[in-house]
Amino acid sequence: MTSLTDTPMSVPAPTRKQGAGRAVRWGRLVWRELTTVAITIFGLLLVTFFIARVIPIDPVLAVVGDNARPDVYENARIALGLDKPLWQQFAAYVGKVFTGDLGRSVLTSNTVVDDIKRVFPATLELATLGTLIGVLVGVPLGIVAAVNQGRWPDQFARIVGLIGYSIPVFWLGLMGLLLFYAKLGWVSGPGRIGIAYQDFVDPITNIIMLDAALQGEWDAFRNAFSHLILPASVLGLLSVAYISRMTRSFMITELQQQYVIAARVKGLSEWRVIWRHALRNAAVPLVTVIALSYMHLLEGSVLTETIFAWPGLGRYITNSLLNADMNAVLGGTLVVGAVFIAVNLFTDILARIADPRARC
Repeated sequence: MTSLTDTPMSVPAPTRKQGAGRAVRWGRLVWRELTTVAITIFGLLLVTFFIARVIPIDPVLAVVGDNARPDVYENARIALGLDKPLWQQFAAYVGKVFTGDLGRSVLTSNTVVDDIKRVFPATLELATLGTLIGVLVGVPLGIVAAVNQGRWPDQFARIVGLIGYSIPVFWLGLMGLLLFYAKLGWVSGPGRIGIAYQDFVDPITNIIMLDAALQGEWDAFRNAFSHLILPASVLGLLSVAYISRMTRSFMITELQQQYVIAARVKGLSEWRVIWRHALRNAAVPLVTVIALSYMHLLEGSVLTETIFAWPGLGRYITNSLLNADMNAVLGGTLVVGAVFIAVNLFTDILARIADPRARC
């Protein structure tokens, strides 16, 4: 006969084994993610370095000008380190990047880091609001389309997706300015903020709406929002088209699963089956879709920034490329790549937290 004192002695052993196994799995996961990030960063640095070497733009001439004397040209070439072997140039390039030295912009005469600190928050503000519009509109639209598959709500979602995918961004932006700004006067025109409010807000984060709210300048906040809402809505339409179609696909797959049929047989309300069970399982791939949409808006908003005179990163890189300012181009490319890596890593973490199978 087993005594009572024998029973509790056998319980902690498997618990400790399970905890140790879970710690080992998480350790392997962290190591794999860090290795992937390190390899990706190295590849990004390698690609940007060789882009600067293969394009038909002489970085020395960009500094000294086309009419420089040969001795001035040679001194500048030595100062830039272009007389050294490629592996030494790459090592110096990597060292400068990791110390925050991205060079000096020929176009603005500022350091590239200072320029990026000025322009990147504008793109971040625009892409964030555009993605938020895409999520708030696209996810419910995709769910309604999946629930009403083949009926008029599904057809309406198809039309919205078709408009978002097929109509060029520049046409949407121009028509939006013509209708909502020039004709109706519902929103403000190009730019981030009106001239009358430019001196009202001191730059803290360089995100004008956030800085205005922190300083209590609510008139400037409203003016900045009226400038932001139209370009963000143009980008948001693209995000709505992508997110709604993917949400519809994920929800149709989940609504055909056995657990949904079992939940309906048990008498659960349709609202609870859709929003608490099906959507919860569809949220795992949906997080990745939203992250991809966000990254696309971060790096693909050049036309929108140009049409709306938005001083963002995409416009900064484009103007620098047109003026052969390679330090600015490569610096902006590195920032976009670093944001891609960070968002992708954050998405992987969220997906593993949301998916119970990944936590086992």
